[in-house]
Amino acid sequence: MKFLEKIVHAQRKHFREGGKLARFYYAFEALETFLFVPEHTTPRSGSVHIRDGMDMKRMMVTVILSMVPCLIFGIWNVGHQSYLATGVEGISCATKMWIGLQVVLPMIAVAYASGLGVEFIFAIFRRHPVNEGFLVSGMLIPLVMPPTIPLWQVSLATIFAVLVGKEVFGGTGMNIFNVALLARAFLYFAYPSEISGDSVWTYIGEGAVVDGYSGATPLAVAASTVGNQEAVPVLDLYEGVWKTGLYDIGNLFLGLIPGSVGETSTLMCLIGALILIGTGIGSWKIILSVFAGSYVMGLIFNLIGLNEFMLLPPHYHWVIGGLAFGAVFMATDPVTASHTELGKWIYGFCIGLLTVLIRVFNPAYPEGIMLAILLMNVFSSLIDHFVISSHKKRRLKRVPAVS
Repeated sequence: MKFLEKIVHAQRKHFREGGKLARFYYAFEALETFLFVPEHTTPRSGSVHIRDGMDMKRMMVTVILSMVPCLIFGIWNVGHQSYLATGVEGISCATKMWIGLQVVLPMIAVAYASGLGVEFIFAIFRRHPVNEGFLVSGMLIPLVMPPTIPLWQVSLATIFAVLVGKEVFGGTGMNIFNVALLARAFLYFAYPSEISGDSVWTYIGEGAVVDGYSGATPLAVAASTVGNQEAVPVLDLYEGVWKTGLYDIGNLFLGLIPGSVGETSTLMCLIGALILIGTGIGSWKIILSVFAGSYVMGLIFNLIGLNEFMLLPPHYHWVIGGLAFGAVFMATDPVTASHTELGKWIYGFCIGLLTVLIRVFNPAYPEGIMLAILLMNVFSSLIDHFVISSHKKRRLKRVPAVS
């Protein structure tokens, strides 16, 4: 490693001002700081600074590590769902992982190549450093995509999200929308047939779907009960290829269901949440309030009871769709979320309310976490504004009048 570091550092002179490659300095700096510890540090003399071992790179790496459980399980589940769809018997865990790797790794590679390519181009022309923010977005984008998505669409959505959702607003830390969710929203509205419907959630490769198999997600199954029968019995007795009860509460919690690559397992999302909360990166207030908001809206719909989907027990909303994944990894985005303590509660609670509201009242799009988070991204600053204003008014009332 030291040998490689010497080689890279030796090329630095060509990229500094006056060098023949000076215009590409920030691209070189990004590569250098990604591979090695940056040389620029907080000065030990002069102004007062708070010195901490946590920097942007370590923060982004920690977030990526928190997504590893979802990633590994998602890779396995892609192979597992392929096994259910094609009816191949005796398939091993290693084979399922291999099938999943062939699907997921190209998606990750394309997302990173497309997004970082855009960021490097902007860094060169704007002459500013390349930040590490896309390290997280580049992992999130494949995890919120179905396994059958064409790679060119992954690339197109990533480029759109980085350009329109990030660089237009000034780059890392300036965007108002979550970049990964913007990529998914772009594909949903531009190419709906490739990101919605029963056929997109299961990769079958060169195989053929066996008789009796349905790739419908639990949300689609629950939404289809409107006007027919109660949602819970339908989910509990849903007949998969191999057994009845494919969508019982246990399987829903574990994530043994069709869906986007990283969103199906609530258990893996909770493991990621523990990592984020334990390291102080993710806000437990936002995560908890998203779950609370969805539960409250579920209870309200239970009381109204206009259709069978409304009567779905509130805790089912926690384990179907991508609510857990969105609450843990999307809603807690420090750039697009509210920053005041009270604002975090309001922001997360509204996301939970809107998620269930969209699911129940929009049969064309039974999921809701994506649209709910994007909508609340717009209002997060407004929430902070009113919270701060209320604090100021309350404090001014305690200030004695000056005669």
